[in-house]
Amino acid sequence: MHRFFWIDPDANWDRRIRFFSFTWRKNGGMTTDIRDKAYISHHDVIGLNFIKPDGPYVFRRHFRQGLRSHVLELLLPGDIVIEKSGTVIDGTRWYPKAAPHRIFRIFRTRLKTLNHALEEVRRVKVVERYLLPEYLAQSIEIIVDYIGPCGRDLMLCGLQEYVQGEILDPWSPMPPDGLLPTLYDTLQIQSATPAMPIAPWILNARQKGARFVHRIKRMIAQTRHVPDLAGIGNLIMAASGAIKLVDINNIRKIPFDGTIDLDDRGYPVCDKSIEALSILEYKLLGRPIDRGEEIYRTFLEPRRMEQVRTREMAYHRNSK
Repeated sequence: MHRFFWIDPDANWDRRIRFFSFTWRKNGGMTTDIRDKAYISHHDVIGLNFIKPDGPYVFRRHFRQGLRSHVLELLLPGDIVIEKSGTVIDGTRWYPKAAPHRIFRIFRTRLKTLNHALEEVRRVKVVERYLLPEYLAQSIEIIVDYIGPCGRDLMLCGLQEYVQGEILDPWSPMPPDGLLPTLYDTLQIQSATPAMPIAPWILNARQKGARFVHRIKRMIAQTRHVPDLAGIGNLIMAASGAIKLVDINNIRKIPFDGTIDLDDRGYPVCDKSIEALSILEYKLLGRPIDRGEEIYRTFLEPRRMEQVRTREMAYHRNSK
């Protein structure tokens, strides 16, 4: 039986996937399905039947671990050595943190059929059409034949662009000086090279923020799909002022029939994502939202929001 392996043929960016193995082998003594583990390590990853154990990368758990995916950094061994041992620059020893070359994701959801797997990929392609190239951490989605403790199964993985920047949290309190000046100061500290002065940077960030909000609204209007904008860490503000969506594992079809859509974990992700979009629009663009717009008129209706809040509280109770 041959293993099925699929890559998006339209992807134009770097396809260095040398660590994938095209030869059949059993997992090395794995007794727990990797999708059921709370955390995984480099040893767990190289034990997978579709990963070369002698590949060129070190896998390290990324601190923005997802509920629906294992998220790992792809690091070069030489960068790990420098991180631990340091390097001397102008007579001073520095210990730079190893920067990921890519992010590797393992989707936790069980894929019942190939069509189920392809539907997950199709949802990603919908978001790509509206947010690429500027507002999405670009990803190659890969379907592999995973050999686990219970036999063979389809698994969805992804090789994703690494985005450096600051988390854009819609739910954080508004700083006294506003959201964008605070983000500018944080990104200045993180950046190795000075950014543009604050006034033009804020103007640029507002323009990019307006385009991001517009593209999300257009996606909703034309396809009835919305990505998860509500999760903390799902959006990153890059030093350029561009917003990048980095979590693409919970893209939902929005019902406009009055029902409150719950994802597989019972979270009202559609309603909370549209609420997050309204908050971002206000905080980034510095203007009141238009509650007459269809999505805001529908999803920010007070009685509906109260029902959503009840379901959100139930989700958090069940998650403890």
